[in-house]
Amino acid sequence: MDKDGYISFSEFQAFEGLLCVPDALYKTAFQLFDTNGNGLVAFDEFAEVMRKTALHKKLPFNMESTFVRLYFGKDKKRLVTYPEFSQFLHDFHEEYGVEAFKKCDKDGTGFITAGDFRDIMLSVKNHLLTKELKNKVIMASSFLQGERKISFPYYMAFNSLLNNMELIKRVYLNATNGHRTYEVTKEEFLHSAQMMSQITPLEVDILFTLCDTMHQTNGRIIYNDLNAITPEQYFKQVTRRVAEIKAVSEEVNTIREPFRLIYFLESILSPEERGVLIQILESTYRFTLGSIAGAVGASAVYPIDLVKTRMQNQRTGSFIGEVAYRNSWDCFKKVIRHEGVFGLYRGLVPQLIGVAPEKAIKLTMNDLVRDKLMDKKGNITLGGEILAGACAGASQVVFTNPLEIVKIRLQVAGEIAGGGKVRALSVVKDLGLFGLYKGAKACLLRDVPFSAIYFPAYAHVKAKFADENGYNHPLTLLAAGAIAGVPAASLVTPADVIKTRLQVVARSGQTTYNGLIDATRKIYAEEGARAFWKGAVARVFRSSPQFAVTLVTYEILQRLFYVDFGGSRPTGSELTISTPIEETARKPHHIGGYQVAMPVLTGLETKFGISLPRFSFVKPQN
Repeated sequence: MDKDGYISFSEFQAFEGLLCVPDALYKTAFQLFDTNGNGLVAFDEFAEVMRKTALHKKLPFNMESTFVRLYFGKDKKRLVTYPEFSQFLHDFHEEYGVEAFKKCDKDGTGFITAGDFRDIMLSVKNHLLTKELKNKVIMASSFLQGERKISFPYYMAFNSLLNNMELIKRVYLNATNGHRTYEVTKEEFLHSAQMMSQITPLEVDILFTLCDTMHQTNGRIIYNDLNAITPEQYFKQVTRRVAEIKAVSEEVNTIREPFRLIYFLESILSPEERGVLIQILESTYRFTLGSIAGAVGASAVYPIDLVKTRMQNQRTGSFIGEVAYRNSWDCFKKVIRHEGVFGLYRGLVPQLIGVAPEKAIKLTMNDLVRDKLMDKKGNITLGGEILAGACAGASQVVFTNPLEIVKIRLQVAGEIAGGGKVRALSVVKDLGLFGLYKGAKACLLRDVPFSAIYFPAYAHVKAKFADENGYNHPLTLLAAGAIAGVPAASLVTPADVIKTRLQVVARSGQTTYNGLIDATRKIYAEEGARAFWKGAVARVFRSSPQFAVTLVTYEILQRLFYVDFGGSRPTGSELTISTPIEETARKPHHIGGYQVAMPVLTGLETKFGISLPRFSFVKPQN
């Protein structure tokens, strides 16, 4: 650039291209200090820019210091290249902090007052302070009680800790094997930090003191405690700004339109003021999304469910020894051969009518109980997870049992050759209200343990599949749902077999059952223990993908239609978008790189602590 006061189109393109390189922050800073545009920075150029910064006006830096002479030479005539200047800029602010300490320590004792420490942190190191750290620690009145002296080692360790918070996070994740909600003690953290010599015991002491002061952690920290201390990373702002150009401006208004009333209530009620109305609205919101997710999941695997039901209803010891199906695959083929493809979807309509409230109440109840059992940090014990799942399973039986008995009778109707077409309404009329709850005990015996196993397993597998930022891609959610469904579905198959036998109308010659215990005894006596595991494979292949599809649909809907009721947000749903800047720069709507330029220029202050002068444009004279 020729620095003539005007911006040509080629210079405009060059600057936009500069914002797209990996070291955009350092190169932008270099060009700002390279005032004559010769590709080198002289001492006079550096001093001219620095003397105009807000930081230098508050606390002038000694331009005659040994540090400056080491980079620019004894006579300060040496020209510094870009790679050298990047290192100089990196070290300069640390030296600035040391200079500030020396000026406050006039007697050279190696100590400064708490008041001086606060002033330095608010002026020189303000870019390292999060809002919460500043308000709860630095600005707190208790911070200055007794005029405690701050030693130089403590001062350096404090600043080093804030500079290395991303490394601190990695140490924590190493100690917890990737979990973000496990509590870590100081001893456990020190053990994990041994492999990283940059972290000192004094820094760890300060870390735990800060966390305890801010969140009353009682010597145990979690990942969110570290987030409250970590300075904002400028590059996250770059990628976030780029992604938000369309993602926020075009989609959010459309998505949130149905929830305008809820947003109004959200705007006037803080999380601490969540009353019955907000909680009812939150449950209604979850119930609606759960209904949609349940319908999608049920439709996706219904043919497998039909095969499973017919295999479980097949009796080998009580009906003249006849076996209609050799295995699940044989059953699948025969249904298509004799009843057509649509035969695989017998009973789907009542299933969809019933599955909406069934899955909705299960998902809503699990979320509700989990929220109630979480502590203030958002943690929940394994016992709490199991209890939440069990409550979810028990609550769904009021919908599940009538749904299951109607569905099963429609599914097995096609087995009777020449039989008339059976409709759902006629089945309901024949059963009556109490008949719809036949086999309810077996249904409870199946659904309570299933949910008690499934939901905790899903939560833990999902956490394992999350990336380093804690985000779950929809495919990882699908995989987590499928994996969690395998033990949950297979282990409760005996209860499912008993429930099926109780709910199906026995044909002539078949054994009839009078209750849960009677069915268990007769099945074992006539068919052996293996009969309790009939259809286990089909059940796993039905339940596992069904719940995987249901859960991934539920979570995606919560992301797309997210409403903050002040409760908990689904874990792994917040994405730190990493859209390549180069790709965004080529889009027609991306003009001038402004959305990228602002975070980069702000990064000069948040990364280096240098509040650069705001130049005013002066029209050059001819």
